[in-house]
Amino acid sequence: MLGTIRSHEMIQDSSAESAERSAAPAIVTAGRNCRERVHATRVAFLIDADAYFAALVAAVRRAREQVLVIGWDIQATTRLCPGGMPDGVPEDLRSFLNAVVARRHSLRVHLLEWDFSLLFSLERELLPFVQLGWRTHRRVRFRLDANHPLSACHHQKIVVVDDSLAFVGGVDLTTGRWDTPAHAPDEPRRVELDGRPYAPFHDVEMAVEGPAAAALGRLARERWRRATGRWLRGPRQRHDAWPDGLHADMEHVDVAIARTDPAFDGRPAVHEVEALYLDSIAAARRWIYIENQYLTSNAVRDALAERLREPAGPEVVMVLPRACAGWLEESTMGTLRGAFLATLREADRHDRLRVFYPRLTADDEVCLTVHAKVMVVDDVLIRVGSSNLSNRSMGLDTECDLAVEACGRPDVARTIAAQRARLLSEHLATSPEEVAQAIRETGSLIAAIERLRRGGPRTLEPLQEAPAATWLDPDGLASAAIDLERPIEQARFLTTVVAPEVREPLVRSALRTAVVGACLLGASLLWAQTAPPPFDMVSTIVPLHDPAAAALVVAVAFLLGGAFLVPVSGLLLASALVFGPIRGGLYALAGTVTAAGAFYAIGRAMWGRLLRRLTGRYVDRVGRRLAGGRVRSIALVQLLSLAPFTIVNVVAGALRIGVARFLAGTLLGIAPATIAVALIARVVWTRWW
Repeated sequence: MLGTIRSHEMIQDSSAESAERSAAPAIVTAGRNCRERVHATRVAFLIDADAYFAALVAAVRRAREQVLVIGWDIQATTRLCPGGMPDGVPEDLRSFLNAVVARRHSLRVHLLEWDFSLLFSLERELLPFVQLGWRTHRRVRFRLDANHPLSACHHQKIVVVDDSLAFVGGVDLTTGRWDTPAHAPDEPRRVELDGRPYAPFHDVEMAVEGPAAAALGRLARERWRRATGRWLRGPRQRHDAWPDGLHADMEHVDVAIARTDPAFDGRPAVHEVEALYLDSIAAARRWIYIENQYLTSNAVRDALAERLREPAGPEVVMVLPRACAGWLEESTMGTLRGAFLATLREADRHDRLRVFYPRLTADDEVCLTVHAKVMVVDDVLIRVGSSNLSNRSMGLDTECDLAVEACGRPDVARTIAAQRARLLSEHLATSPEEVAQAIRETGSLIAAIERLRRGGPRTLEPLQEAPAATWLDPDGLASAAIDLERPIEQARFLTTVVAPEVREPLVRSALRTAVVGACLLGASLLWAQTAPPPFDMVSTIVPLHDPAAAALVVAVAFLLGGAFLVPVSGLLLASALVFGPIRGGLYALAGTVTAAGAFYAIGRAMWGRLLRRLTGRYVDRVGRRLAGGRVRSIALVQLLSLAPFTIVNVVAGALRIGVARFLAGTLLGIAPATIAVALIARVVWTRWW
């Protein structure tokens, strides 16, 4: 259902309390804890993806010129409305977008997804550029965004329709997100497109209309420019994209847009998300209500602990997932969460802290994934967005949150209280009216929850954390390695010693080389100590006896490997292991230069638009580094591996860099890597010499 409850009158505050709030200074301040405060003609809160996806489908079907989608993950097979799409429209994202764009010739859809880390490859759609780039309508454009510091990610989740309506929150347009507020353990519709079921999922979105949506459209188009190097023109005129049946919870309010944007590529860092969290916690008088996926931020931990130590500070209620998803998250972010909560419990001298997880069944076998990122402060401020309460969200990953502050308006204060009651009623299996009444009668958020916690299968259960690992110092190296607060290249040594223009690529190259080198060396040592003598391929395959034939085989291998973007370091090592450190190293060097020349020729002959389509996320970055075509610039690009080896060569050809300078620079840049892998190969060969 698109409609939401009309419960603005659920909580009535005394006139004294209203006057006290009106006299308090504003929490939201443009330029400090938000990018700007922008007017919204209508605002709606969409709890769980069933409501969000239904509203999104209706809004996109009303789109006329432009739909912008910014996401951490976007998957073609996402089921938007498992209960049935309107007018027989396809329910998977790719088919739905194709159908909508085909019906409206003036419409263009732009999809921008984070160019994800290898760690997430098993959770992501295979070949997303093919699924959403090549298998979609020509007016549906898909790009991957790698314009961020090393180890960061793009975590913003924004959809903008014609600059008239925008959605911001925690829900990505990806699989495993759709669910209803019932979160029924046996919900038959909660399955992937191929029929596989997934766990119950809870999240929150916020819809805004008017100038606030236009401001988010500008933000999204700026992200597109950074990722692709190309500007998108905004819609020529706005229209009413608000879906029929979607009830507006607020009208004519100012919405604050808070971001995290790490320093990168000459841009200064933006820490509005963190500042708004800290200012909101400091301003709270009675209650702080939090729903979040993670709980690891050092700054937020210290701010909450300080308020809990106060004799008359606010109550703090948190609703978190019972456990993190998978062993990797549980052993990293879960361990840090345990340390975070241990600090808060130690600071809770006045018994004002409660931490819960939503229980769905009596035996607790079905776990609800709490993915929402919500904070409600008193009846004064509500924020919804993409930011987790983690160090990463405060300074490393891009984030976008929206916040509404009452600013002395009783109608807005009642709506804020009503949304908190809606969230709690979902977890407590009761009604928002009952929650509101319990809060009024007890005067305490904690007491109201305790009264409504029943013995039934669905309720809020106290979260009991395992003791934090003894090796873990939340402020120390362990936390820094798991949950970075800022880009690695902003480390103090690098900022004072290394020039800014080479700092980021130098760090990327050094870490990549260290990891790859350590893995190769470790694997080689293990193999040399445990494996039987290697099969003498050179002696067995007669054509390889001839050095010229062997060099030709290596050159072909490098060409084929380059076509499939196989890392050149792996090809170098393979050649050195097969033919020996010296002979193999020479063959590898020749094969590298041959492959570089071949892909250079392809780039020189390639049509510019096709080149940008195939290598768009790298072409501008590599082109800037190769500008001027100097030998030392080419050598630096190849040495630091600013992009896959093949793409560097293709871009160099497209830029018409002189052949002699290009080959000389490539030879100089690749020689150190060749020497390094030859030394690794010698470790293996030494055993048999």
